[in-house]
Amino acid sequence: MTEYVLTLSCPDRPGIVAAVSGLLAERGGNIVESQQYGDPATGRFFMRVQFTVPAGADGAGAHGAGADGLRGAFTAVAGDLDLDWGLWDTAIAPRALILVSKAEHCLNDLLYRQRAGQLGIDIVAVVSNHPDLRPLTQTHGIDYHHLPVTPETRAWQEAEILTLVDHYRTDFVVLARYMQVLSDDWCAKLSGRVINIHHSFLPSFKGSRPYHQAHTRGVKLIGATAHYVTGDLDEGPIIEQEVARVDHTHGPAELMAVGRDTECLALARAVRWHAAHRVLLNGAKTVVFR
Repeated sequence: MTEYVLTLSCPDRPGIVAAVSGLLAERGGNIVESQQYGDPATGRFFMRVQFTVPAGADGAGAHGAGADGLRGAFTAVAGDLDLDWGLWDTAIAPRALILVSKAEHCLNDLLYRQRAGQLGIDIVAVVSNHPDLRPLTQTHGIDYHHLPVTPETRAWQEAEILTLVDHYRTDFVVLARYMQVLSDDWCAKLSGRVINIHHSFLPSFKGSRPYHQAHTRGVKLIGATAHYVTGDLDEGPIIEQEVARVDHTHGPAELMAVGRDTECLALARAVRWHAAHRVLLNGAKTVVFR
């Protein structure tokens, strides 16, 4: 059996589920997981279907159930239903490129989770504007590219990152505490394919030393937000958030330690869900089929 994931969104109307399930049944498909959501605010319908089809001797599957046959079948119905859709073979792990600066906690966590088989991704390379995390990365047998950036070289550096994205046939990019503001043009070229993580104090405590600012204000919750990157800094569609309670006994260093933990957890979930095609864009929001 070959397993696929189908995701789709379209204007909500009767008959969408019947059309999809009927098409799969015609090709010998067996649905093993199905989730759907109709957003009353936008009038759009979202669906994720995980299914298997019998593999034929020619590798194309029975009844035209190979990837090309399935894509052709869905293309035929997409116009009638005004579908935005995608189809993926679950045996093929998405290829991720990670951008980092000097903080190592999120990168270290992702590298460990990939090695443990918890993310369902293939980390193809790490790119940084600093050389510091090369030893950590190369310990895992992964390529490391040091691309320093200055105001004068920013355009060149962003172009080099895009070249590496193409070179490694990257499916998506993870900003694992990459402390550089990316241009609107760069963000647009990878729209819906870049995940960022940051502390959830924003917009309350902007700028440097946010945990010291939070300590001064006596915060009671520490959090992190994983979201898709857009030209609006730290305001892209949210995928996941994690929080932890703190109290008056936590100093700035302890708050930062708690914050690092929440960042690792939120980012790992966002990466895993994106890789499993469980996140669908819904305007400025997301639909996450966990």
